[in-house]
Amino acid sequence: MEEKRTEAAIRAAVEAILFAAGGSVETARLASALELDSGEMRDILRRMELRYEEEDRGIRLLELEDAWQLCTKREHYGELIRIVKQPRKYTLTEVLLETLSIVAYKQPVTKLEIEKIRGVKSDHAVNKLVEYGLIEEVGRLDAPGRPILFGTTEEFLRSFGVSSVEELPKASPEQMEDFKEEAEEELGLPAESQEELPKASPEPA
Repeated sequence: MEEKRTEAAIRAAVEAILFAAGGSVETARLASALELDSGEMRDILRRMELRYEEEDRGIRLLELEDAWQLCTKREHYGELIRIVKQPRKYTLTEVLLETLSIVAYKQPVTKLEIEKIRGVKSDHAVNKLVEYGLIEEVGRLDAPGRPILFGTTEEFLRSFGVSSVEELPKASPEQMEDFKEEAEEELGLPAESQEELPKASPEPA
């Protein structure tokens, strides 16, 4: 009769899988690979997450919705860029940050709804955020023309170090500016200054 694996052995197997995968792996797939039920697998992963946080480690275990990924801790960015290829940088203008905050808090949301909130055309902003991998198409609205619905991505969650959008601070429209400032700080990326566009004019291409 095969001996039941210890939790330490399971943790080692999870590390090996996530390291080899490079990206996120769903809880159900990990459970299947390790022949565990999803509930038991999730409990072990959450204990692993705590161990990584409590121990002096250079990596952390990040939950993304119901998937998991090994990633480096933000405080080691300075050392990393001396060795590895510099991570891709985004140029986040005021317009992009404003649009990203709307998608984050109103998702799923159409481009028309974004434009109604902002008061200007938003084709360029939406397309840029899709290009950066921070938002994506998540479905179609059941309405004439079936407009695209947009939502945030795993890349967005990774950038902010949260497991799901539910972990973002609750925000009223008045708090959108705070969110944009947090976006600049959390992403650690340059945001170009850009004057507010006239309400009646389209956004520049």
